[in-house]
Amino acid sequence: MIDTAARWHLSLVNSISKVDSLAGLALRLYLAPIFWMAGTSKLAHFNDTVAWFGNPDWGLGLPLPWLMAFLATATELVGAVLLALGLFTRLIAVPLIVTMVVAIVTVHWDYGWQAIADVNAPFATDRVTEAAAKLERANSILREHGHYEWLTSSGKFVVLNNGIEFAATYLIMLLALLAWGPGRYFSLDYYLAMAVRKHASKALRE
Repeated sequence: MIDTAARWHLSLVNSISKVDSLAGLALRLYLAPIFWMAGTSKLAHFNDTVAWFGNPDWGLGLPLPWLMAFLATATELVGAVLLALGLFTRLIAVPLIVTMVVAIVTVHWDYGWQAIADVNAPFATDRVTEAAAKLERANSILREHGHYEWLTSSGKFVVLNNGIEFAATYLIMLLALLAWGPGRYFSLDYYLAMAVRKHASKALRE
């Protein structure tokens, strides 16, 4: 029984290893457009981004706001391109991880876990509970005075809680890329590593 289970497990692992490169590809293709949209948004409203980074009253109150905004924007834009190509994946994962940690600590931490307020989800806070009551009141007003069916035809209304959920998810995905790399066959890193090994092997033979 144990030998059969072990052979089955080994067979499963060998089968999965043949397509394990798809995991790195999936992570990269998921993250690349997210960082690209975030970077292009900051770039399009760069002065507003600088003001938000630096203002201690309604912003983040970060030091050197112009430099911080530039680094965040450049990291997201360059990171998106490199992730899509699978080039220098582990290298670019590091500043992207730093960006996510800073976002978690400075932007999202005070709002708890949930990105979208849902009183039935785990880790619901008092803020989320209050948001549910406000959302129900808003829906009630819209049912009575608005074109509710038309307004909700593209999806139901929600309250943005702005917790760490999304940023933490991206952070975990980046940590996976840092640990496992971009995947074989579908990344430039793979072919770059092959070329380096080929060159090193040739140099050793000479």
